[in-house]
Amino acid sequence: MDPAGRTNWICNRARELGFELCGIVTVDHPHGLDELAHLPEWLDRGYAGEMQYLYDPRRSDPSLAMPGARSFIVVALNYNSPHPYSTDVLPLANSGDDLPRGWISRYAWGDDYHQVLWEKLNALTASMHAEWPEPFEARAYADTGPILERVAAKHAGLGWLAKNTCFINEDLGSWLFLGTIVTTLKLEPSVAPAELPAADLCGNCTLCLDACPTQAFPAPYVLDARKCISYLTIELRGSIPEALRPQMGRAVIGCDICQDVCPWNRKSATTSLPAFQPRSVSATIASDTESSLFAPELEWIASLTQEDFSRIFRGSAIKRAKWRGIVRNACVALGNSQLDRKSKSYPRVISLLQQLSASPEPLIAEHANWALDRLQ
Repeated sequence: MDPAGRTNWICNRARELGFELCGIVTVDHPHGLDELAHLPEWLDRGYAGEMQYLYDPRRSDPSLAMPGARSFIVVALNYNSPHPYSTDVLPLANSGDDLPRGWISRYAWGDDYHQVLWEKLNALTASMHAEWPEPFEARAYADTGPILERVAAKHAGLGWLAKNTCFINEDLGSWLFLGTIVTTLKLEPSVAPAELPAADLCGNCTLCLDACPTQAFPAPYVLDARKCISYLTIELRGSIPEALRPQMGRAVIGCDICQDVCPWNRKSATTSLPAFQPRSVSATIASDTESSLFAPELEWIASLTQEDFSRIFRGSAIKRAKWRGIVRNACVALGNSQLDRKSKSYPRVISLLQQLSASPEPLIAEHANWALDRLQ
């Protein structure tokens, strides 16, 4: 089978496995380093914060990803569960049940997306080996390798890199998990090297930049991760800078705001894939009924023990934040909840924060004390 035939076969098989998008880009693509050339400068500015893995030299040079690598197979999986956006939910999150609620980023509601992607990517790789018995290497990455998937997806013709640095597809928006397979197979690229990739359709829109509560974008297409709420709630292991805490609102894990306000996501297709629907949890503050990770009760999260955390979030991407991190984040969210002193939950919240302020974990105690000062 010639390279073009192989490309068509791979993308057809990828769609059979449930991927919405598939494209191919060559490792030696003449425009492949356009965005990567700016990576050293971005790192030198300190915008990566504590994410040391971003300094891996292979990220700046795709040819280092695998000896003899010729092609990147890029796939996308929709994770947009049919639930409202944070910008619609949080303004109303304290109404009705008098329980202060927070926000967990849409991508973390269900099963760990790494595992979901790996299962499908490995199935695609196995199908390739079954179809072509000659020796070749193929290695799958699900947001875990030294590949900047967004850049590869752009040059594979699947979409563009937006002003909020997310990858956007014209039909599907930005609620997409990207995966890659690096292979020594010679494949026909989806976009001919002489052609340009998909056009940038952000135009003059700056809604994502304007909506960022912490102003994490020093310029369009540039993210200062140190100010990003996703970084602060997940990647940062220590104390959250006090100046940024009030702007974090009720974020517990990640932040969806710059995607929630994006016009390309107004009519995004939704997924019925069970793995990406909000998990149910059996313990709530108000009753013994089940709740879910969609706008969860902050009291419940702040009261989690290490054992609770390990049990409830087994097989979840939330594990990355660690128990100390999620309780720290819940304390900040409670401090920003503007909870009415006359509400039924106010005494419980104050009592819980007082207990946490005496925690043997200094990180938790510090943020609980900050929340108490905000509410009392």
